[in-house]
Order: sequence, then structure tokens, then C-alpha cells
Amino acid sequence: MTTRTLTALAAATLLSACAMSGGGMSTPSSAQTGVPDAVKVPAGHKAVLETVGVGEITYECRAKKDMAGAFEWVFVGPEARLMDRSGKDVGRYYGPPATWASNDGSRITGVQLAVAPGGEGNIPLQLVKANPAMGMGAMQGVSHIQRLATRGGVAPAQACAIGNVGQKSVVKYQADYIFWRAV
Repeated sequence: MTTRTLTALAAATLLSACAMSGGGMSTPSSAQTGVPDAVKVPAGHKAVLETVGVGEITYECRAKKDMAGAFEWVFVGPEARLMDRSGKDVGRYYGPPATWASNDGSRITGVQLAVAPGGEGNIPLQLVKANPAMGMGAMQGVSHIQRLATRGGVAPAQACAIGNVGQKSVVKYQADYIFWRAV
């Protein structure tokens, strides 16, 4: 089996275990209790799809723009499988541009509206305004996407300097992606 297959199987097993124990993903469809105000979806919307994304984020060591002699890890893009609460593979998240694609062929891109801290060692929580969907299916009518319950995904701790400019580093991450429509 490939590493990706093993990762997907592990995530499905984890999701199943969480569902049986009552843990797992947050339940923002009933309330957004505990979600920072910055990334709450505006009133008048309902959650229509709750997924967990399991995958990787790629960073590249590059020279800092307008800062001679300074270097930094720059976000290149994500690649993740999206699974529903039962662990069924329902799509993928990739970029750039940030794209959420359903297995039914529909897909959306979006524009970041806000972020909030995701905790030590985790990428930020995020609220995205969706662009109109391409293709008919699950993504049709989605107005917002929330990224919640992030785990991992931050830029590498390894030094980024002139000696490793152009080096890419792949970091594992997991996050809940909640898709919302206006009611």
C-alpha cells in the first residue's frame, strides 16, 4: 500500500473511532459555540456538509521579498482527501488556488475572509467566502467554508537560509472543513 492509502485508512479508522466514542469533529451545524467570532459564519446560513481533510501542506524555502539576505518558508499549497463523518471519501482539497472538489465533479474556490489562532503547532482556523460553484453537485450553492479543529500543518522548524533556497518541505495536517449555504 502507498503512504497516501495508509494515511486515508488511518484517518477513516480514527473517524470511526471518534464517531463511536462521541468525539471527533465539532458540530457547527447546530451551533458555533466555541468558534472564535472572526471565523463564525454569518447568521442565515446552515451547514450542509461536514468533512475532515487529511493530507499535506508543501512549503518552499525562498528569499523574503524586499528583504535582502533574509529567507523564509513560504506556503506552496495543500493536498488533502476530504472524508465525511462516516469516513467515506467525498472529495479533495488542493491548490493553488484553494479548491474544494467533490467526487461528483462539482468544485469551488474561495477568498479568505478571516483567520483565528488554531493553537500551538497548528495552522490557523479560517473562514472563506466561496466563489460560485463550477459543475453541478454537492458544491452548488455553498457560500462559506470554515476550517476548524486544525492539527499540524505549520511551516517547518528547520532553518531556511541561502544554503537551502528552493528546498521544499511537506508537512502533514488535518482539519475539519464545514460547507455552508444560505437558508
